[in-house]
Amino acid sequence: MAGVSIDVAWKSLNKYKEELCGDKVEILKTEDSDILILADGMGSGVKANILATLTSKILGTMLQEGAQIESCVETIAKTLPVCKVRKVAYATFSILQIFHNGNAYLAEFDNPSCVFIRDGKIVSYPFEMREIGGKKIHEYRFAVKKNDCFVLMSDGVIYAGAGSILNLQGWTWDAMAEYTLKCTKKTLSASRLAVMLSQACDELYEEKPGDDTTVVVARVIERRVVNIFTGPPKNKEDDERLMHDFMHSEGKKVVAGGTSANIAARVLGREITTKVDSRNPDVPPMAVIEGIDLVTEGVLTLGKSLKLLKKYARDEFDEEFFDELDADNGASRLAKLLIEECTELNLFVGTAINEAHKESELNFDLSMRQNLVDQLIQTAEKLEKHVKVKYY
Repeated sequence: MAGVSIDVAWKSLNKYKEELCGDKVEILKTEDSDILILADGMGSGVKANILATLTSKILGTMLQEGAQIESCVETIAKTLPVCKVRKVAYATFSILQIFHNGNAYLAEFDNPSCVFIRDGKIVSYPFEMREIGGKKIHEYRFAVKKNDCFVLMSDGVIYAGAGSILNLQGWTWDAMAEYTLKCTKKTLSASRLAVMLSQACDELYEEKPGDDTTVVVARVIERRVVNIFTGPPKNKEDDERLMHDFMHSEGKKVVAGGTSANIAARVLGREITTKVDSRNPDVPPMAVIEGIDLVTEGVLTLGKSLKLLKKYARDEFDEEFFDELDADNGASRLAKLLIEECTELNLFVGTAINEAHKESELNFDLSMRQNLVDQLIQTAEKLEKHVKVKYY
């Protein structure tokens, strides 16, 4: 499978009453791969946080520079002390590297095994055991395919509920894997899965986690393009050219703005129907033009959409966030499209001053729209989307 993209998200719960998390996640890109690292520092609090941070940073920096796993592990083995009392290393880790050509490499040291789901089943892969610098590392090499789902976890996940809700043994790897499988039948979004799994752990711990608890979810997705046309072109004679470029781009089509929607309908020779919506008074109504996937109002909708995108970019997503993302209004639908169905974003931006607002106090509409477009570009890039912009 060539040109592999991945959708990644993670959630951590801190051990009850701890300020800092002793698990650390690093997500890195190299020229030909994506690398996910989850390190779990021994114990909890500050010491664990420092150990996990050291481990994930050393691994990340070395792997990004193309070092072999052997030298990474040796460096960690030499850098991190072994606990005198428990005779164990101070941090455990999992590394998942997915190459753009579809090959994948997984290395695990003392963390619970990765849950791997393919075609609606839990799959176990054969691994090789290697001893590097006195540490027993499990290594897996395999090829990925579309919709594969991987969940890396710290041991706080499989001990969730131990001693209380689930007697002594906790959630166990098998039960957790089964639950993950059940969740993947409901959603394929990495961030939604991360929230569901983290939430389940929190409930098993009765909201007082007995250990730092982290899940990292990675899904293999196909390339998906979203095109947005917003703002009328500076010269009216460019309307046709913009619409030609826009309609001939592959992928989903979104038109944002009343004037833009009128141009689209006129050039395409199609009707615009406005959807009346009394349930979402604070988001302007959407419209329908045949052949366009989403038609919304401009400035207000983009502003509200950006709020959701920025929240997501700050990793501030939970069940409540997804309820808002699933709402049937222009802002939520646009944000959802960009978060969950987009790897590449093409923007077609007109630079005319909007006639409708020329006389009113909204004559800063152009600079306002340009500002929103700039923010949209920055936020989309933060979310690892490839962005291209054309001005007319």
